[in-house]
Amino acid sequence: MKLVVLKFGGTSVGTIKKIKIVANIIESYKKKKFQVIVISSAMSGVTNDLINKSKKISKNFSLSEYDTLVSTGEQAACSLIAGRLIEKGILSRSWLAWQIPIITEGAHKYSRISRINRTKIRGFLKKGGIPIISGFQGINKDGRVTTIGRGGSDASAIMFAKFFNAQKCIIYTDVEGVYTTDPNKLKKAKKIKIISYEEMLEMASLGAKVMQPISIQDARLNRINIEVKSTFSKKSGTLITKRSNIKNNRIITGISFTQNDAKITLVGVKDKPGVAASIFKPLSKNSINVDMVVQNISAYGKETDLTFTIKNEFVNKTKKIIYENKSIKFRSLLINKNVSKVSIIGVGMITTPGVTYRMFQTLANNKINIQVISTSEIKISVLINKNSVHKAIASLHKEFNLNK
Repeated sequence: MKLVVLKFGGTSVGTIKKIKIVANIIESYKKKKFQVIVISSAMSGVTNDLINKSKKISKNFSLSEYDTLVSTGEQAACSLIAGRLIEKGILSRSWLAWQIPIITEGAHKYSRISRINRTKIRGFLKKGGIPIISGFQGINKDGRVTTIGRGGSDASAIMFAKFFNAQKCIIYTDVEGVYTTDPNKLKKAKKIKIISYEEMLEMASLGAKVMQPISIQDARLNRINIEVKSTFSKKSGTLITKRSNIKNNRIITGISFTQNDAKITLVGVKDKPGVAASIFKPLSKNSINVDMVVQNISAYGKETDLTFTIKNEFVNKTKKIIYENKSIKFRSLLINKNVSKVSIIGVGMITTPGVTYRMFQTLANNKINIQVISTSEIKISVLINKNSVHKAIASLHKEFNLNK
């Protein structure tokens, strides 16, 4: 019998009314003769509420207890879904990570699923049952509950699709799929029917919030096709698949942007081997992710200005680390929180000359100054003033024919 993994996000299970809709969707797959595994997030708002409670208890809340606490949200949602299916006469039950078990590796809050014991779930499926499994969590070698990062239920669904060799993995959310850019920011944004893992990974890591980047990477490595669609609409969604499955004449597939970046510049750093490593090593040790980096050598060749971007939430911590770093010397430290990163993404740019020029000229025509540039094989990112984001997105969307 064909197997499908269905994942429902927090907005899909946010109310009792919505959970009843979810139960109807699950029932529809059973009627189509699918075996069904369901992965659920916590009801919308629940995880944030639990995190806020932990902060009120302690400024340095235990990471292991944090995982135990926030994982309870999924437990409630799974029980409610299973209860509704039972009410409809369908064999179902909720499963927590330790009951399966789902084995993880890595630190608390940021673990990764390494193995899923299939015995109990397979047995339940053979009985015609529908397991409702808590996403976002697992247990480590010590038997402690772990979580796999915000949005981790996507990764849970993909790993279940891998270990159970599912025919489909469908991510249900509150939007109809992946769009060329944020439809809340630009009304002319269009739904993308099919997108490659690589493009989706870039869009997710650059600000698109449809899916967690780690889950896209897991799907890519395991060649699992993902469909993203709305819980509240019967319209087709977006298929995320390998590049060879896509026949697309578009140069650019989508445009992403960020709203919480900060630009850090160290002015007058001594230009000698090892300085950059000395700056970034302590940031890495403190789990501060550095994104765009640019270095300008002075005319004298003895000093350099080093600029990089981080998330706003890490500005104070970064500032403290840099000032306490005795292995580097610099004349001043500049911080600018009024910046955003805008990126164009598309596998088509690999074989199409002139994309960089078109992007830069479009921004210039709209009097948008570029502060930092970063590129990869299928992406060009620029750092601009935050107030210019909407104008940049609209003009680039039009330039690369994404309005059609």
